[in-house]
Amino acid sequence: MTPSERLDATFAALADPTRRAILARLAEGEATVAELTLPFAMSQPAISKHLKVLERAGLIITTESGQRRPRTIEAAPLAEANAWLEHYRQLWERRYSALDDLLVQLQTNTPPKSKRKRH
Repeated sequence: MTPSERLDATFAALADPTRRAILARLAEGEATVAELTLPFAMSQPAISKHLKVLERAGLIITTESGQRRPRTIEAAPLAEANAWLEHYRQLWERRYSALDDLLVQLQTNTPPKSKRKRH
């Protein structure tokens, strides 16, 4: 998968609030499908579909521990998405800073408004 495809998969997976909630839960520690199903009003197969999307995006990994198959969060794709977003945050910060500088310059170079005399 190319970096662009990985980024697409990450953002597509993060677009769903259930998947974001699953990642938030996994940020606290590993969990099985049954444990991940508890806080949601949906079936275990529905949660499993969300987990497959997260796994295809590389956001979670499944490990085997005896009969348990806990899921854990994988930070690398989130770090890549954060780096992509950070690039644009810095771009806009520079643009807003330049706009602030221009506004200050305009304010200091503009002569004060004179009062008009009424006749």
